[in-house]
Amino acid sequence: MDRHPVTILRKLAALCVCGGLLAGCDLPRTGPSLSEIEAGSTANGGNVHIVSVDDRVTQASRKNEALGFSSELVNSYATVTDLIRAGDTLSITVWENVDNGLLASVGQKVTLLQEIQVDQSGQIFMPYAGRLLADGKSPEQLRQMITESLDLQTPDPQVEVRRLAGDGSSVTIVGGVGAQGVYPIEPSTKKLTSMIARAGGVVLPPETAQIKIRRGGATSSIWLQDLYDNPRTDIPLRSNDYIIVEEDRRTFTALGATGQQVVPFKIRDLSVAEALAQLGGLNGATADPTGIFIFRMEPPAVANRVLGRSDITTPQRFAYVVDLTKPSGIFLARDFLIRDDDTIYVTEAPFAQFEKVLRATVTTINFAALVQTVTPN
Repeated sequence: MDRHPVTILRKLAALCVCGGLLAGCDLPRTGPSLSEIEAGSTANGGNVHIVSVDDRVTQASRKNEALGFSSELVNSYATVTDLIRAGDTLSITVWENVDNGLLASVGQKVTLLQEIQVDQSGQIFMPYAGRLLADGKSPEQLRQMITESLDLQTPDPQVEVRRLAGDGSSVTIVGGVGAQGVYPIEPSTKKLTSMIARAGGVVLPPETAQIKIRRGGATSSIWLQDLYDNPRTDIPLRSNDYIIVEEDRRTFTALGATGQQVVPFKIRDLSVAEALAQLGGLNGATADPTGIFIFRMEPPAVANRVLGRSDITTPQRFAYVVDLTKPSGIFLARDFLIRDDDTIYVTEAPFAQFEKVLRATVTTINFAALVQTVTPN
């Protein structure tokens, strides 16, 4: 047996050439091939329903994910903004018709009592009138109470009561607005849109902005655009409402010949075509347009509709296939909607794998030629 080192190197080079030609499947890949995915279908004993997308499947796979305020919020009545509540701040002005009044300084007839806080029991303290219950009263009702109390001690007092901004009837706004904070419910800000405007407006892209209202332990959401388009959703606000303005948090995952990344939704209703456009389109050198897969878990109701069955009671794994080379492929890609947590996988074109084999083979041949050149016979 010839054990010369040069002979051994030449034989190894020859084996590498054959291995590169015959074992292309062992080369690096972006993921499984179209045929390998199809081999795992339920039709072949697997646990994934592989469904080719057509018009019927596009409609059957639709799932109602629309946002909207609850009927309780939409049908709620407008709050009475001029009632005084615990936590409110009041301004009280008293005019007296005598030179030496009860409240005014010497030579003055007007007394201004600013920032009188309504305590947690709903009461205020008014000099010479004592403690008065203000909670649930309008400024006019409280004015009459103070006037009657002072009238016994100073002739014909004139009283003015104004309700200032306070925490008693207020809402909290956080998130994507110009100025987050706590805002009083006033006559001009009784509705949701006016309160958002009071907080500086929405600073997020309108295509993906959502408005969330938390009231009494329940939460409802709506798309900003729907709020603008439908006046009925411009709900009246309540004290202690918590308003959150946030961007759409849905994402999908891209794998395969498009690269690997988690991608946020840029628009509300995102189709396969628009998702691919967000990824920069298909790479003509590597992507297989016949093998675009959308992987997702379908609830039983959707799974039954898509498969034309009625016996499915548990969530099912689905792999929807879009073939862009078919005459209707582009239209189907435009109509089939992506959902939150979907995975888009674009298979690699057969030619791309062949090209990898070819590159590996050329590299091996060049290595063998180098061995032949640098070693003596």
